[in-house]
Amino acid sequence: MATTAAVLAAATAAAAMPSPSSAQQDPNPADVESIDAIITALYDVISGDAGVARDWDRFLSLFVPGATLSPVGRPPGESAYRRRVITPDEYAGGIGESLEANGFHEVEIHRVTEEYGRIAHAFSTYESRRMASDPEPSARGINSIQLMNDGSRWWVVSIFWLGEGPDHPIPARYLPVG
Repeated sequence: MATTAAVLAAATAAAAMPSPSSAQQDPNPADVESIDAIITALYDVISGDAGVARDWDRFLSLFVPGATLSPVGRPPGESAYRRRVITPDEYAGGIGESLEANGFHEVEIHRVTEEYGRIAHAFSTYESRRMASDPEPSARGINSIQLMNDGSRWWVVSIFWLGEGPDHPIPARYLPVG
């Protein structure tokens, strides 16, 4: 059992952390009212045809201060996989330009969600296409999305993803049935 000093130290450290209410962007309340709503908003805001501007203010409004996005991949010629950590601002300013220039549509095809108290984790299986009309996806993978509810709304804390590959096909439990 924790000592009183340990509990006080933890509470003091927690109080020093950034508060979700300090987010710079005001969200659309419908985007953050539920887990379904915030994940739908995530996919919606990054998707669009080439030449279509994305609403990066809307994107940023979904994330708690200090949130991270972490693609996992294996650099060419290397055997080890690596995690690259970026902020939502870095994603919008860097990767976002490519999404807008080349077209990118990502849709969720299946989700497994676990909740405990005010936190949730979603394994969100996705398919990506350059154009929504493309008959076959150009990529599939899983977004591991961590979420928090502060009592008034849902926040994205982190997104950690890996594209499907020969070494790691998507397990059946993370694919739609039928």
